[in-house]
Amino acid sequence: MTGIQALERLFPNKRIKPKQVEKIEFEYERHGTLSLIANWDVARGKVVSPSIGPTRTEQDFSEHIQRTIKIDEKAEWIFIVDQLNTHKSESLVKLVAESCGITIDLGRKGKEGILQSMDSRADFLSDESHRIRFVYIPKHTSWLNQIECWFSILVRRLLKRITVRSTEELSQKILNFIDYFNQHFAKPFVWKFKGFKDHK
Repeated sequence: MTGIQALERLFPNKRIKPKQVEKIEFEYERHGTLSLIANWDVARGKVVSPSIGPTRTEQDFSEHIQRTIKIDEKAEWIFIVDQLNTHKSESLVKLVAESCGITIDLGRKGKEGILQSMDSRADFLSDESHRIRFVYIPKHTSWLNQIECWFSILVRRLLKRITVRSTEELSQKILNFIDYFNQHFAKPFVWKFKGFKDHK
């Protein structure tokens, strides 16, 4: 989740009146933006291993995955991700190979072998024989990734009405919300989608 703005409302929100929603001050001052990388544990309905920082680079994502798998270094990990290039990176291939004890020659990025292209890297990263693997959802189907459902909860319950004076304050409020959500609201999503009907 990128571009999370640290917004300081210039004036207080208007007081709530009976049968009316809270009116939020629309003038604000920006204090920077953050990116949130997080995992959704589909079985327990919890946010796992959130990473918050100013960027969402290949290195940021690889470090996030490395920190996540350290939670249980012998476990099988399946990450559901979109088609973003940082999810098919050279550093991610090297991390998975090292973590899974794969010692074959990976080739060279842009030249040969597994590292040659995004497609060859994605094939390696999605190999079902690996203890750590990635499942890539098709383009324009972000709703298939349940972390996106949770991001909408974060926006509605926290970010929509927040006022902060710095990215540090914003980061701490997000982490506090995640802790609170995991303690009091964690449960698996009930998946109701039954597929598309044929349109003629």
